Amino acid sequence: MADSTPHRKRRWPLLIVGAVVAVAVLVVGGTAFYINVIKEDAPEEFSLDDQSAGTSTGSGSASTGGGTSVSTAPGAADGTWKVTDGSEAGYRVEEVLFGQKTTAAGRTSDVSGTMTIADDELTKAAFEVKMATVRSDEDRRDNQFRNRIMDVDAYPTSEFTLTSPVDLGSLPAAGEKRTYKATGTLTLRGKPREVTMDLQAQRSGEQIQIVGQIPVTFADWDIPNPSVPGISTEDHGIMEVSLKLARDEATQ
Repeated sequence: MADSTPHRKRRWPLLIVGAVVAVAVLVVGGTAFYINVIKEDAPEEFSLDDQSAGTSTGSGSASTGGGTSVSTAPGAADGTWKVTDGSEAGYRVEEVLFGQKTTAAGRTSDVSGTMTIADDELTKAAFEVKMATVRSDEDRRDNQFRNRIMDVDAYPTSEFTLTSPVDLGSLPAAGEKRTYKATGTLTLRGKPREVTMDLQAQRSGEQIQIVGQIPVTFADWDIPNPSVPGISTEDHGIMEVSLKLARDEATQ
């Protein structure tokens, strides 16, 4: 009888390779199924609410379409404006999960702050975000974010403070979108750096709505790269905000 031992020995490497390939197919295929079928899509980037353009009445006011009139006279927006309900802030980062590309996004409504307008110029602005309240669609990602990445116990807030006035030009009609650049100090993980934020703004009823994004390269703020085994990210992300502000009557 012929000895079959060498034949069995030759089969073992093939079985091991086959098992590895099968696991890889299951991981990649399962990941693709999870991303494309199970996982919730990341929320869309913030944008200004759709508003119908106001129509000038010729008497220094514009109709908002909702029965409220807002003066467009020079200096009509002067005063302090306060962050109110409906405001959000968050992050957006591109991930590669076992070879499959996806977008990670976290958000919070725990945003506060004020801005001051004088003579159609934004003269002051300061906003704060409570980082422990930022949530995504994944608890494990959120745990990494709160602990290793942002260390919210040591650095509970992130802040933006305007450092140069912004010329707002003439007060826009209700629903009209305007684009601005705001220079200020962004503090993340306790480290302040000067940034320039691209903003879009419009008046809606008795509120001002602002959306903006700031590119964030993690190393610039000493933020650890979010990558973990099996999940890699780019070395940068986006901090995004959607602010709704109403007059702070206590300061008028």
